[in-house]
Amino acid sequence: MFKKFFVIVFVFFSSQVFTQEIPPIQVFSPQEYNAEDQNWAITQSENGFIYAANNSGLLEYNGASWRLFKSPNEDILRSVNAVSDRIYSGGYMDFGYWVKDERGGFIYTSLLATEEIDIKEDEEFWKIIDIEGYVLFQSLESIYIYNIKEESFSIINSEVRINKMFKVDETIYFQKDKVGLFKIQNGKEVLLTDASIIKDKEIINLYTKDDGLILLTKSDGLFLFNNNLVSKWSVEANVFLSNVKVYSSVELSNSNLLIGTISHGVILVGSSGEILLKIDKSNGLSNNTVLSLTQDKFGNIWLGLDNGINVLNLESPFKVYKDKLGVLGTIYTSAKHNGNIYLGTNQGLFYKSLDANVEYTFIPGTKGQVWFLEILQGSLFCGHDQGTFIIDNNVAKKISDEFGTWIIKEIEGVPNLLIQGNYKGLFILESVGKSWRLRNKIEGFDISSRYIEFIRYNELLVNHELKGVYKIKIDEDFREVERFDQTLIEKGVKSSIVSFEDDIIYSNKKGVFRYSKQDEEFLKDSLLSNVFSGENYYSGKLIKDDESNRLWGFNKDEIVYIEPGNLSNQPKVNDISIPQKIRKNKAGYENILRLEEDVYLIGGTDGYLVLDLKKNRQSPAQIYLNEILYRSFKQDYYSSVDMEEDLLLANKDNSLRFNFSVPEFDKLAGTRYQYRVKGMSEEWSSWVSDAHVSFENLPHGDYTFEARSITGNVISSNTITYNFSIEKPWSKKPLAIVLYTLIGFLFALAVHYLNRRHYKKQKYKLLEKKEQEIQLEQLENKRKLIQFKNENLQLDIENKNRELGTATMNLVKRNELLNNIKVRLTKIKSIDGLKPVIGLIDDNLNDSSDWVLFEEAFNNVDKDFMKRMKSLHPSITPNDLRLCAYLRLNLSSKEIAPLLNISHKSVEVKRYRLRKKIGLDHDQSLANYILGL
Repeated sequence: MFKKFFVIVFVFFSSQVFTQEIPPIQVFSPQEYNAEDQNWAITQSENGFIYAANNSGLLEYNGASWRLFKSPNEDILRSVNAVSDRIYSGGYMDFGYWVKDERGGFIYTSLLATEEIDIKEDEEFWKIIDIEGYVLFQSLESIYIYNIKEESFSIINSEVRINKMFKVDETIYFQKDKVGLFKIQNGKEVLLTDASIIKDKEIINLYTKDDGLILLTKSDGLFLFNNNLVSKWSVEANVFLSNVKVYSSVELSNSNLLIGTISHGVILVGSSGEILLKIDKSNGLSNNTVLSLTQDKFGNIWLGLDNGINVLNLESPFKVYKDKLGVLGTIYTSAKHNGNIYLGTNQGLFYKSLDANVEYTFIPGTKGQVWFLEILQGSLFCGHDQGTFIIDNNVAKKISDEFGTWIIKEIEGVPNLLIQGNYKGLFILESVGKSWRLRNKIEGFDISSRYIEFIRYNELLVNHELKGVYKIKIDEDFREVERFDQTLIEKGVKSSIVSFEDDIIYSNKKGVFRYSKQDEEFLKDSLLSNVFSGENYYSGKLIKDDESNRLWGFNKDEIVYIEPGNLSNQPKVNDISIPQKIRKNKAGYENILRLEEDVYLIGGTDGYLVLDLKKNRQSPAQIYLNEILYRSFKQDYYSSVDMEEDLLLANKDNSLRFNFSVPEFDKLAGTRYQYRVKGMSEEWSSWVSDAHVSFENLPHGDYTFEARSITGNVISSNTITYNFSIEKPWSKKPLAIVLYTLIGFLFALAVHYLNRRHYKKQKYKLLEKKEQEIQLEQLENKRKLIQFKNENLQLDIENKNRELGTATMNLVKRNELLNNIKVRLTKIKSIDGLKPVIGLIDDNLNDSSDWVLFEEAFNNVDKDFMKRMKSLHPSITPNDLRLCAYLRLNLSSKEIAPLLNISHKSVEVKRYRLRKKIGLDHDQSLANYILGL
């Protein structure tokens, strides 16, 4: 499906392209419809779809997308005509018809192949007309008359070229080149006229006029045929038509003629022969060569061009003025005064006569932004970035140099004063004689005052978008602000205040609020807030039209106007569907001007719209389901389905796409769609512009797809419905359930068998485990017994250590005592008597029995030490071993000396000699070495 991209092109009347407002043209390029450039004929089917004979084949446009159906021989199609449910087409060496199949495509049937008709070599069929159950196919050599009911042919042959074939009031006419004009009567050709004035002129089309005919020629303009006489029609259009080459034309429903040329686009000719409109490539068309023209049942004109397809929306309620060169700029305000229309823009002030097709003229001295235009006290006041002007006879006269005049308002009961809001607060204008001047600034309020509305004589509200709404009280002479307070209403960018129906209304993104004079606060208006807030909000700018007593506002997708209720106090809300992206208003600076009853000018950023409310009458359109496609979730391509029957899809084919459309071609209004799938959700989707929707990986179940449309603001007359089902997966079908049951039963048996085996093995394992636990318990008991014995042995060792220690200390103390006695005895002068005593003491000190006892006790505690020392150091003596034993007990030299019965210094000498025998380094400790063995 082709994605459409609409280019709205605005074109204008006459050579002065800046001044004429006309309906919009919608352009379809070859890239959009994805076929070749030339389109030789266009027709519309009963359901409103458009079909074009293109160089590539048959083009279909359903209002949302284009599709191309190639002819069987893939040749150029020259003609097309929709008759009932068939689309007849003609081309090179073939003609036939197309019929829709159940999948939304087409099946082609060649009538030549079916009827076995011989045609001339290289014959092409340029025109198809239906009449009274017949379809006529015209080539340059013959006319083939096909009886639809009997499926038979009759043929009118010609020896000369047949230029064209026409249908006028249920009569078929055709022209033989340089022979004359004929009509078909009772299946035979009958000469109508061979008047010399047109005999050699190629006739493009015929139309009725009074009791005669209008003959449109290729190069010589319009002729009249009355009472068997042919004469040149003396009308304005012939001046132009006599200088161009005409290729196509169509008579419109209002009897005007739209004529397509080879190199000058199209012209619209009135019923009296006056030129109403000229359009060519310079002001809108894709191409100046117009190959075909058709008016659809909605009043749109389809142009088959040498390069593309264009649609002229003649019945649109809008006409558009396009400022192509950017001379005007963005329109901020407009006014109508003394037969002129004035446009205030960011470039200055421009005007033109309301009734003249002339360019807009710039008023000198107004260069810059024009914020305000209004007729007050009979004069046209202009609020400008540079001050305030009065426009008199299209001349700007400055009456105030105060920068930035936003607004000027009359003061009730004081006709000689006006109040104006400026960038720096409020000012008073005074009428002096026949002129106006700036009287004074109202002191005490310096805030920019774009919007002001009076509550009472000297009390007013001033809105500043970024600061909020202020309530101001001014003194009686309007020279000084006595008091001003900021109201509690929330400030808002693009907000405004306006008086309507004796109320002051404030509007911002949060909603619409009415000012209560009694409560002195703004109260929310629920009805208007629903209209001007939410997702569709675009601007809070509200404009009152005093002449028609309407309040205008602007949303994203429509323009809204409010009127007082006819039978109640409830206001009437009306909307005109036109998206902001098309109308191109500058947000917060929207403006609208009443030109005449129900006709309004709406300013934009590159021109303006002219809205005719009398044409804004929409009827419900019809939505069509064009195609249904499906695929599996993993596939990259779709397959189409039969739309005439309910659909049952395999579980894997659970992704669907629905294509739908509305054959409504006024795209200024726009069409949106809403859908739902019952069985998945009962809620309608939000409105979307895409004319297709996809659903991926749907679960199994029964579904009903529904879709509807809204064109403008009118919901479609029908809702398309399609039922489809997605099968359960194989795993949930009855056979699968039976298999699952059988498998479950077998599985239960297997589980039972395996459980028995398992429990048997578990029993053996438990017995083995019990035996292992008993063995482990026995081993544990043995371990505890050994541990108990080891603990007893350890106690014995500790006891022996204590005994050894005690014995050693006793020896030390005994020897110390004996030495002390010996020392004292030696101090006695008469030693002879004491010698036996000293000898006895020496014998006790040198008694080796103490050492024997000590050695026995020591070996009990550390029985391997002596052996290790002797084996490591064979050169040591028993006395050395004795010293080693004492060092093993970690005794100091002082403690060892009494045990060896030597002095402390002698112990140190022994220790030194022992170190040498052992071979210790100087920095190694002898005691640590012995303790470490």
